[in-house]
Amino acid sequence: MTGALEDKRTATRFRILVEIADRQPAVSQGEIADAVGVTSQAVSEYIRDLVADGYVDKEARSRYRVTKEGVDWLFQEAKGLRRVAEHVTEDVLESVQEDAAIATADIEAGDTVTLSLRDGLLHAAPTDTGPATGVATTSAQTGDGVSVTGFEGVIEIDPGRVTVVQVPSARAGGSRAVPAEGVRTVCADASVVVAAGVEAVLSLRDAGIDPETTFAAGDVAAEAAARGVDAVVVVTADAVGRVTDALRDGNVLYEVTEAGAAGGLEVGTDDRDGEHGTPGDGSRSSGTDGSGDDTA
Repeated sequence: MTGALEDKRTATRFRILVEIADRQPAVSQGEIADAVGVTSQAVSEYIRDLVADGYVDKEARSRYRVTKEGVDWLFQEAKGLRRVAEHVTEDVLESVQEDAAIATADIEAGDTVTLSLRDGLLHAAPTDTGPATGVATTSAQTGDGVSVTGFEGVIEIDPGRVTVVQVPSARAGGSRAVPAEGVRTVCADASVVVAAGVEAVLSLRDAGIDPETTFAAGDVAAEAAARGVDAVVVVTADAVGRVTDALRDGNVLYEVTEAGAAGGLEVGTDDRDGEHGTPGDGSRSSGTDGSGDDTA
């Protein structure tokens, strides 16, 4: 265990050195005393010890600087604290926290259950044969919610796939340039469909599809994929970067395709009235596409 947790003196020494590093070179012992919860006299004594141990250099009155040795000691103690925190959050608290699951059969409180993800939701079965198990703390009938704790093992998840479909901006033809049948095709197998940008919403509306959300589309798709659910993000071209940034932050594999390449979509066909145009022909008036473009 890290020294900062083994005894109070080392913990106080650690906190005072952190405060010096944060405030250097002008250091007020009174401010450090208030931050740490000790007297100014105690801070003065700790600083003398830190100087003697080579962790702090005294440059002038009330001017101190942490040495390389002091920085190394702080890093060592901080790493130890991080390991303890990870053990507490990942090993200890994970086993005592409770979560809700859908019962796949009748379950009694105290039963060992096998856990799995279906359609992105946690399910519990009254068996102990799966790779991830827990203990039911409530009783539930089939299809009802059951509270589970004492988690062990790892739930097997096949990450979902995310397809990002670019729709032209209003200036480039917008949703009029995207065939509705093609949108329906590319979204057909996805459990979650979200939209980012006005033209993306209009393209889905023309295809008779209601998006799950029009806000934080990239974050929603990343969460769906992490739970094993396939998702499609229909996005106005100028907003693609915001969506893919969220997917990368979530370590999600994804593919980006233009509306003309996804699911047989061909940019330039207006499915609503049988007319044909080209991107940028300005054949339909609308407001902004969510990216700042004005009406074409």
